[in-house]
Amino acid sequence: MSGALVRPMREDDLEACERLSSRAFLELDQRTYQRDWPEPTERPESRSQDWVRRSAHLLGTDAAGCWAAEVDGRIVGFATSLRRETLWVLASFAVRPGLQGRGIGRELLAAASQHSRGCLRGMLNASQDQQALRRYRLAGFDTLPQVVLWGRVDRGLIPVVDRVRDGGAADYDLMDSLDRRARGAAHGPDHEVLASQFHLLVLDHNTGQGYAWVDAKGGVACLAADNRRTAQRLMWAALAGSDPDVPVEVAHVSPANQWAMEVATAARLEIHPRGFLALRGMKDPMPYIPHSTLL
Repeated sequence: MSGALVRPMREDDLEACERLSSRAFLELDQRTYQRDWPEPTERPESRSQDWVRRSAHLLGTDAAGCWAAEVDGRIVGFATSLRRETLWVLASFAVRPGLQGRGIGRELLAAASQHSRGCLRGMLNASQDQQALRRYRLAGFDTLPQVVLWGRVDRGLIPVVDRVRDGGAADYDLMDSLDRRARGAAHGPDHEVLASQFHLLVLDHNTGQGYAWVDAKGGVACLAADNRRTAQRLMWAALAGSDPDVPVEVAHVSPANQWAMEVATAARLEIHPRGFLALRGMKDPMPYIPHSTLL
């Protein structure tokens, strides 16, 4: 036993969990970042607020999948997870730096995994933390290496892309259909929280259908399409909206999604390994770029 009290997460835990998450991932980034990358920094205030908003959303939709660990009244770890149809997703998982290896993470993962009962599929984004990777492997997950695409986009390299438009709530049914084809389950209630943090692009034509949630810098935060060409057009449309002086980042590109690598090559973006996509009971989704926590 870890000596920690593992209990259901409460709304008044969110600020402490966000701070723990920020520090834990900063410590991991400092151990694993590449020397030619900018020095890792702690999560900025705007992203901290987004993290709290997403986690509050999960407490509302999936309270049974959200757990916290405390010692002497102090939060030392947490895990949040969600169920969407027959898919279980581990959204976020962290233990306070210095306390890893004491069984806290194992107990949190066991508690959150109870929320996966009856689910045919499982999905999560994993860092390069070796203890966490072992836990996921022992829980029956296959681990696939992912890459991040990064760099400034030369306007002269962007092709003309037509039929891509701004999306909205009227597109959610179409998006749910695309999600089911790509990953086996719709995002459903998650669209609203994604809409509060990203810009939506949609392509709905007889040649293909797809959508992309795009961040303020032009990076793709989540994308699903029914064919590779449509996925590429959406990614180019996202890059077209980027600032040429600010690097764009497209993370969580898995091996099946070589179409994204083709765009990165044409746009002269750098390609770097970063983290793993962990899957249970399912194939590598494509054409698909998963959201970092809502996958």
